[in-house]
Amino acid sequence: MRRPRRGRLVRGPRRGRRRRRREAPGGARPQRQARRPAGDARRLPGGGLVRFVSGRHARHVCIVVQNLPVPFDRRVWLECRALRAAGYEVSVVCPQGKDEQGKGDPSYQELDGVHLFKYRPFPPITRKVMFLAEYAYSILATLVLLARAWRRQPFGIVQVCNPPDVLWAAVLPFRVLFGVRMVFDHHDLCPELYRSRFGDEPSLPYRALLLAERITYRLSAHVIATNDSYRRVALERGGKRPADVTVVRTGPDPDRMRRGEPDEALRRGYDHLLVYLGVMGPQDGVDLALRAMHHIVHVRGRTDIALTLIGDGDAGAQLRRLATELGLDGYVEFTGRAPDELVTRLFSTADIGLSPDPTNPLNDVSTMNKTMEYMAFELPVVAFDLVETRVSAQDAADYAEPNRVEDYADTILDLLADDVRRKQMGAVGRRRVEDVLAWRHQIPPYVGVYDRLTGS
Repeated sequence: MRRPRRGRLVRGPRRGRRRRRREAPGGARPQRQARRPAGDARRLPGGGLVRFVSGRHARHVCIVVQNLPVPFDRRVWLECRALRAAGYEVSVVCPQGKDEQGKGDPSYQELDGVHLFKYRPFPPITRKVMFLAEYAYSILATLVLLARAWRRQPFGIVQVCNPPDVLWAAVLPFRVLFGVRMVFDHHDLCPELYRSRFGDEPSLPYRALLLAERITYRLSAHVIATNDSYRRVALERGGKRPADVTVVRTGPDPDRMRRGEPDEALRRGYDHLLVYLGVMGPQDGVDLALRAMHHIVHVRGRTDIALTLIGDGDAGAQLRRLATELGLDGYVEFTGRAPDELVTRLFSTADIGLSPDPTNPLNDVSTMNKTMEYMAFELPVVAFDLVETRVSAQDAADYAEPNRVEDYADTILDLLADDVRRKQMGAVGRRRVEDVLAWRHQIPPYVGVYDRLTGS
């Protein structure tokens, strides 16, 4: 009878049929393969052999943000500082900003131990078709700077901050080749943002944004939601498991944001000062704030009130023209993006902080960072009556009927007429920040996401 070749299946009774063991040299039984340590090869759910970055590189987090420079993006800067304090290495890829003299940021700088890699921002968008060009440019610029950050020191996790929801395309090569994991820090609902700006829900661009959002969710090891409304979207529309979604609100830092001595020169000779801080896009309601000022000045006849607008955005140039058209050049000042020192002096001088965000599909479920920053400086807030704004401000704000300019203007005037109530509302807001909303209350869940992912 012919002997079976070594390693082949030996035919015999069915019950006892088995494959012969291969013997190691010397006749010893081979040892079971040890579990792969972190850093060895493994397979991702979608297939493809990759190698996880291990050791100290796994604790290097690279944060990607496209719509704002850092540290002007206050949420991202707070996250950077929290990770650094927890012992993580942190890099950031973002667009360049400009200082108060209009000088652009350097392409690389190290600030408080955070490595900032910056690219030239895309020009402001005025047409829908330009979104495609902006997205393509952002992906390419982000990919180039991610490679530059990788050359300086490999990273184990990339935190992608939206908008837009296409930056996963820049992270994908690092995920496939090196096993870099992605965390999605969900700042804005991009499909709702599109509807808020253009209003045509059934359109192809809207469906494409939904697809991009689903891909971002699918590729993310974890999702960080800014409030419970966003968490519901991640669970229901994104299909994420509850354990893979963490709510981290953008709470202000009350130790750094504190009302100081007023600078009367910032009132520019007026009795009362209103202030706005934030992005100036078509959906942010700054145009409504200007129209409310027109109602205050030219309809109500109140020429003792000034408005200072801090920030910039896609609609910045249009808003400056609108202020001129409304006859507000003497009453409204645009500072552009201002340093923290100027913001502190303005907030310490102002009487009311404005949150003029109108009701729309995006704002109805979004948390407004500026509202909580006003509260940290004991500024009473005037806002339109939106769900998440009430969750944040509660009794620290007065609420106007959504999108009604006249009601918003009259709410401002009613509050300016009551000094005692303004002071009480400011105290309520400050106390709520310290007890509930402060960033220090958000640090444990935020850092905990990375501790779990890195096994720290």
